[in-house]
Amino acid sequence: MPSADPLQEIEDLREQLDAWNHQYYVLDDPSVPDVEYDRSMLRLQQLEQQYPQFQRPDSPSQRVGATPLQQFSQVSHEVPMLSLENAFNQDDMLNFNRRLLDRLGDGAASLEFACEPKLDGIAVSLLYRDGVLERGATRGDGSTGEDITHNVRTIRSIPLRLRGEGIPHLLEVRGEIYMPKAGFEQLNNRARERGEKTFVNPRNAAAGSLRQLDARVTAERPLEMCCYSVGLVEGGTLPDRQASMLQRLSEWGFRINPESAVVQGIEGCNAYYDELALRRNSLAYDIDGIVFKVNEFALQERLGFVSRAPRWAIARKFPAQEELTRLLDVEFQVGRTGAITPVARLEPVFVGGVTVSNATLHNSDEIDRLGIQIGDTVIVRRAGDVIPQIVTVVLEKRPDNTRVIRFPTQCPVCQSAIEREEGEAAWRCMGGLVCGAQQKAAIKHFVSRRAMDIDGLGDKLVEQLVEEGLVENVAGLYALTKEQLLNLERMGEKSADNLLAALQASKQTTLPRFIFALGIREVGEATALNLARHFGSWPELVSATEEQLLQVDDVGPVVADHLRQFFDSDASMAVVKALQDAGVSWPDIERLPQRDLPLAEQVWVVTGKLEALSRDEAKARLQSLGAKVAGSVSAKTTCVVAGPAAGSKLAKANELGVEVIDEESLLALLATHGVEL
Repeated sequence: MPSADPLQEIEDLREQLDAWNHQYYVLDDPSVPDVEYDRSMLRLQQLEQQYPQFQRPDSPSQRVGATPLQQFSQVSHEVPMLSLENAFNQDDMLNFNRRLLDRLGDGAASLEFACEPKLDGIAVSLLYRDGVLERGATRGDGSTGEDITHNVRTIRSIPLRLRGEGIPHLLEVRGEIYMPKAGFEQLNNRARERGEKTFVNPRNAAAGSLRQLDARVTAERPLEMCCYSVGLVEGGTLPDRQASMLQRLSEWGFRINPESAVVQGIEGCNAYYDELALRRNSLAYDIDGIVFKVNEFALQERLGFVSRAPRWAIARKFPAQEELTRLLDVEFQVGRTGAITPVARLEPVFVGGVTVSNATLHNSDEIDRLGIQIGDTVIVRRAGDVIPQIVTVVLEKRPDNTRVIRFPTQCPVCQSAIEREEGEAAWRCMGGLVCGAQQKAAIKHFVSRRAMDIDGLGDKLVEQLVEEGLVENVAGLYALTKEQLLNLERMGEKSADNLLAALQASKQTTLPRFIFALGIREVGEATALNLARHFGSWPELVSATEEQLLQVDDVGPVVADHLRQFFDSDASMAVVKALQDAGVSWPDIERLPQRDLPLAEQVWVVTGKLEALSRDEAKARLQSLGAKVAGSVSAKTTCVVAGPAAGSKLAKANELGVEVIDEESLLALLATHGVEL
């Protein structure tokens, strides 16, 4: 329908879309479904095309990317973008504090510091004239950068027009453009699917995205920006402290880091560093340290600058998560499902707080993608408890005597053929129960705490039982005798008695535990519980068709296919029968559709460090009660489970008035609904 006043409709649409953008990309609190946003954006684009005289560069429609550039032009920063001095330990921080106090005198015995996570991204400068984005530039050498205006316009957490009151005539805002971890993984997954080169890390991906001459490419990349300071300001005033200034920028429409805080004295800085270091790997983005700034601008001015760095700020770095080392060899391991996994043996290197000597190479495709050879110098990355991985090869350091990595054509353990199913990345050993590696892995999974929970059956003992020929599959565990156990190395009479008692006790189990213990591919704890609740008994589950299996929440075509393959396998079902003949049993359970589960339709978030459960275990148990477990807090969140060191998600929940409970309350809730811990 034609509009009676097209300009007014255009302005209304722009205002509404700007508000929705701010809620979604800055506040993480979407207020409308995507379809409504898309409908309004399409209407705006149609009107702007129909009435080109009303087009504006700050319109939300301009975020899709402009005509590609031939090259980047240079930008001179009116106020230099300085670097920061680094601190690597508490002694460096104490020396920094001593220098501050020496220069300020006794009147500043305990300084107030603004603390901000140091995002691992690309520093940029954004210039606003009368509240409208006029220019975006990289830091460059601090004096001169590149004009990336056409690219920063595509980033939805960067406002094209500022909001609120008291906006200066000219305002230069500085911040860090970065790529969240989830977006980075999605970007690399798409690249792998297309056979394209992947990015080494999120910072590398953000830098590459910003240096695209075609802004349409940048518009497709999951980039965000947090602001951390201002440069040039004309025609307005700002607060007198760093933390207050960030809050003012937030009111004008910018994203600021929710982990930012104000502390007292250098002791407060060190405590903040220790606290955030514990949560570093659970954040949604990479940080490589923390920036500490004297909070009061008047004191910053008194302290001044030295060389190209301010005296009033310092960046305390975290231990490196990437380091150079050398690939010494590659070994091939066989997993529980027969997957052949190449493991890199590395020259030991200290990275991410530990010494790393092994890293995963995932599969043969990854070896080909990296173009890696034995003897290469490589960059290895480790983040928290994540298995170390090789992210790239340093080709300029490649020696003449490197060796090509040969993927095996037979299982390295049992010499059976290996095959690769269509659509899968992994090669698998076809030896099945003949393969000692698969036997060991299957038994280790079966006896684990979350499965049959057989105390005293550690990895080394399992390996010994298989190697001695005493156990071929999980059913063989229940045929072990005391005499056989006593003949094993380091097995005493008391240990043998305890193990036999544990085996006897494990025979009384539950249907969900039993399903999980069988180690069916892609069937984790939550899926096993959903299957048990849906079918109620083992015979009902075994006789289910693929169509019936697909009706279970969390079961897709791949999982349904794996389940049917297991149930249709004579060898697998013979093991199940042997387990039942040995006395392993479980009661049927009440069939309960997903919609009838106590937490159905609810959205939960788990954050912080839990003690009794891991966060994955808490997630699985909440899902078993029908809850959807999300990664971020929004107005739609039902409840947040917050453990110690909970940060931005807890703050967001408090801000939105979302219910927050601790781990003790979660455990009580699970117990009320009969969920096993």
